[in-house]
Amino acid sequence: MNAVCVTGLRKAYHDNVVLDGVDLDIGEGEVFALLGPNGAGKTTTVRILSTLIPADAGTATVLGHDLRTGAGAVRAGIGVTGQFSAVDNLLTGAENLLLMGRLLHLPAAQRRARATALLERFDLVEAARRLPATYSGGMRRRLDIAMTLMGRPRLIFLDEPTTGLDPRSRHTMWQLIRDLATEGVTILLTTQYLEEADQLADRIAVLDHGRIVADGTPAELKRRIPGAHIRLRFSDAASLDAAAGALPDGTRDDAELALRVPHEGGIGSLRAILARLGDGVAVADLSIHTPDLDDVFFALTAKESR
Repeated sequence: MNAVCVTGLRKAYHDNVVLDGVDLDIGEGEVFALLGPNGAGKTTTVRILSTLIPADAGTATVLGHDLRTGAGAVRAGIGVTGQFSAVDNLLTGAENLLLMGRLLHLPAAQRRARATALLERFDLVEAARRLPATYSGGMRRRLDIAMTLMGRPRLIFLDEPTTGLDPRSRHTMWQLIRDLATEGVTILLTTQYLEEADQLADRIAVLDHGRIVADGTPAELKRRIPGAHIRLRFSDAASLDAAAGALPDGTRDDAELALRVPHEGGIGSLRAILARLGDGVAVADLSIHTPDLDDVFFALTAKESR
């Protein structure tokens, strides 16, 4: 079943069209990443689907509930971690979690037990009685997500959850997201970090100027972009000349003594290139290059940017 179904979603502020007919389908238990440059409409999409603002047009269901007629039921089943922390700096880490439990109307014993379990899970036990002002950026972000999980949501919106984190904290956050997905929680992730989407997402949609310009698995999106090649490097100019003669479709780099040869992917294509090269040409180094999400992102959004 789908956790989110969106058709023709539109949103504008005066003459500024932010979303221009967005269609999305997100399966239950899926990690779905929404990519796009600044101003593409990612945060606006999250705010609409989490019932914070209304859409101007289009239809959307979240967890089987219509956004317009069942907003209360939607809110009961979701959690939201926005770009900016919702942590209260005047309360300790534990008090922040207990406050969230009270806002969710959890019984006292249940919210205390849930807060204790989340502090342990997010490695915040030692910091539980400290104010968030003493936390690192990664600790604050972990507390933020722990607060989101107090109500055991089935769907979590993570709006750029690792912005500003150092590499170690980012990888810690990635593992937490993977663990949530393993438990069956559906996650809609917006991010500008392409590696993050590649690491975490089951499917990706690229949003540009309010429109979805591509969607699919990371592997499917990469296959849409040409540019896969094999780079052969040689120890001397004579070997490069011989290789260039055997592989006329290659592009040579005399300064690096290298030859770049188009590669269709797979072992068969590699073997065919090496067979054409023959045993008489000594290759000093070989590397295979395939398009990554950076290539996908720039290819799909570069037209409008230009």
